[in-house]
Amino acid sequence: MDSKQFLFVSADAALIADLAWQVHREGHDVKYYIEAESDEEIGDGFVPKTDDWRAEVEWADVVVFDDIWVGGEVGTGALARELRERGKAVVGGTPNTDRLEEDRGYAMEILEEHGVNTVEHHVFEDFDAGIQHVQENRAPYVIKPLGEVQNVKRLLYVGSEDDGSDVVDVLRAYKKAWGHRMKGFQLQRKVEGVEIAICGFFNGEEFVDQVNFNFEHKKLFPGNIGPSTGEMGTSMFWGGRNRLFEETFGKLEDWLAAEGYVGSIDINCIVNETGIYPLEFTPRFGYPTIALQEESFESPTGQFFYDLAHGNDPELEVHEGYQIAVRVVLPPFPFDDEKTYDENSRNAAVVFQSESRDGIHLEDTKRVDGQWRVAGESGMPLVVTGKGDTMQNARRRAYERVDDVVVPNLYYRDDIGERWIEGDGDRLQAWGYLGPEKR
Repeated sequence: MDSKQFLFVSADAALIADLAWQVHREGHDVKYYIEAESDEEIGDGFVPKTDDWRAEVEWADVVVFDDIWVGGEVGTGALARELRERGKAVVGGTPNTDRLEEDRGYAMEILEEHGVNTVEHHVFEDFDAGIQHVQENRAPYVIKPLGEVQNVKRLLYVGSEDDGSDVVDVLRAYKKAWGHRMKGFQLQRKVEGVEIAICGFFNGEEFVDQVNFNFEHKKLFPGNIGPSTGEMGTSMFWGGRNRLFEETFGKLEDWLAAEGYVGSIDINCIVNETGIYPLEFTPRFGYPTIALQEESFESPTGQFFYDLAHGNDPELEVHEGYQIAVRVVLPPFPFDDEKTYDENSRNAAVVFQSESRDGIHLEDTKRVDGQWRVAGESGMPLVVTGKGDTMQNARRRAYERVDDVVVPNLYYRDDIGERWIEGDGDRLQAWGYLGPEKR
């Protein structure tokens, strides 16, 4: 493929530096824009930057948006639609697909309209009304904040008491601490089973044949305990259009085509022997999922996204085994504490014990005079990946690479992928969800 021109846009926080770096390393011309002033150094020394993305639109062969947010408000779908109307090739959503993530009630309506099973759910704008609902319908629930505050991942709460009493306590606490910012919340009835996300790439008309199945690890500590984070790691494999795909995205393909959606879209589900129950959409790249997907691409990344944005049928070759991503973090992650960050993490050197950078992916990182350093404000410098013919071998490779990283005070989960080994894979196979496409 001849060199193409890619414009990457972070209209809020910087998330897409690693993908921009990968495309740049493949020989394409890249420019990267970051809106958030606190993140403006992320990617420095790795990819060329621009401070005015709109001025580069005509230059670009492909424009790539990394999220749905524009300065804290939903809006990249509208920007992507505007650019498509001008004839530009864009990886990004639409106002309605943005809404799938921002408005969980709307997302459930779309699923139900297209014949997809859903978990019992209710949206509330008033805390007292939500508390009354739980007290009158005693059961375990999941609390999912709505709007901008949903990005504070630790506010997601999964109830554990059969009578919902812990959910009532948490809602009362949220009313006091977050009532001024939380515009509403969704209560989902808790369902037991295997949590799995189905992820596909859509080219504006249809899904690419390769389907990604991944398992998120959102809690901070091994054993899935502690505060919720955006993500501490992911295990993953690729398969075909099996039952998991056909009973979810297979029913939404026409709707996405009518929207003209282009890019990655993910639906997180709980599955058990009785059915598939979607929980939430990610109508954009997932993080660190996209870094792990890059690791498993065996065909050029730039070519794939160029073809995807232009409505072609991309030829995507992927690793046929299993893949693991481990997020390496620093204090005070996942919390915000400027003093702790300044004392422990800001501008810290990222050192490697070997010359290899295989499986090392950027998050909040910059390069100054050849030295990798921590950038931004979040304490998430790296994602480290590995792959293998079994989940055990993928884990071994990933953690060998983690051991090669030296940053004072770093921490990470050491159990990514264990859930699959300890029974999730066997359960999915026994329930008939993986199908003949996946051994």
